[in-house]
Amino acid sequence: MGWVKEMLGSEKPVIAMAHLPPLPGTPLYDAKGGMGAIVDYVRLDLAALQAGWVDCVMFGNEGERPYVLSATPETLAAMAAAIATLKGEIKVPFGVNYLWYPVATVALAVATDAVFAREIFTGVYDSDMGLWQPDAAKALRLRHDLGRDDLKLMFNINAEFAAPIGDRPIEARAKSAVFSSLADVILVSGPMTGQAVDHSDLRRVKDAVGSTPVLANTGCTIDNIADILAVADGCVIGTHFKVGGDTWNPVDRDRVERFMERVATLR
Repeated sequence: MGWVKEMLGSEKPVIAMAHLPPLPGTPLYDAKGGMGAIVDYVRLDLAALQAGWVDCVMFGNEGERPYVLSATPETLAAMAAAIATLKGEIKVPFGVNYLWYPVATVALAVATDAVFAREIFTGVYDSDMGLWQPDAAKALRLRHDLGRDDLKLMFNINAEFAAPIGDRPIEARAKSAVFSSLADVILVSGPMTGQAVDHSDLRRVKDAVGSTPVLANTGCTIDNIADILAVADGCVIGTHFKVGGDTWNPVDRDRVERFMERVATLR
């Protein structure tokens, strides 16, 4: 775990989401505003997050509903272009997540020089998007072939909007992901974006994976972060930082600052 502080800025990093609005080719895309509107929106969120002293940011295409299980050329290109445009304004370590395709996420991370990438890499799921079968091996081989073995891969092992097929307990799936698929970090999620992690799941996973970092991936708030960081090695946070705690609103700098002040007392 020694790399965590060096690469992510803290021994218990707070990774803040910079959600991209709907991208070209998706039903909710604002064709009139175009890519300029997308970049302007993310620029303001990025500035608010960094002013609030988050440790890292992660760019994700949460606005790209309804979600799909493979990348489209236009959305992947748009996401890369948006991040590239903002690159000079990023002052903290950053990562990427292209929902919900591991190979695209790794490719995007390499193209943008990201430090880490998050995805559902392992398992088989019954999901809102249909049968979900990610390919960890293909993604990790791509990482190696592109010369980015330093890229840290964060494995979300209980997918939002989905349920795993089979009855293996979550701690067994976590341990297996580390052993069989070389997970650098394990993420534990709630059932949907913005919904809290089951505390017992977090504890069982942490106990199972030894020195591999475990982060809470959804539902972190100023009210529960003390309990979460008592177990987890950090967190990913998006919804709580938004105006009114609504996933689809812009980032509220005051909420970010209050949260990070609370975290500072816990670390």
